[in-house]
Amino acid sequence: QAPLVESGGGFVQPGGSLRLSCVVSGLNLDYYSIGWFRLAPGKEREAVAFISINNDSTAFTDSVKGRFSISRDNAKDSVYLQMNNLKPDDTAVYYCAARLGIATMQPLYDFWGQGTQVTVSS
Repeated sequence: QAPLVESGGGFVQPGGSLRLSCVVSGLNLDYYSIGWFRLAPGKEREAVAFISINNDSTAFTDSVKGRFSISRDNAKDSVYLQMNNLKPDDTAVYYCAARLGIATMQPLYDFWGQGTQVTVSS
């Protein structure tokens, strides 16, 4: 089984919400920071958010601040990206990634999921 599996993507109208989940297996989530990245057609991969080990810190790219939140439940080996007030520009494939130690908005992560599609359209 892949170490990271995303779910929760789908089709939503502008202003709607989605909650993405990233389930981690084979890794001790206590030692890993988790980042969410997205890749839209014709655009470069973009860091969306991260949550560091022990919930010490979180960070968001400017375009999602105030709309997205990130949380983790190590007991469930899961990290969540709550996305509210979605906009068409949020349309992308969303990936979670795991990094041993401190988080970063750079794509310097050790493990990556296969992605989940988010489409925001009226």
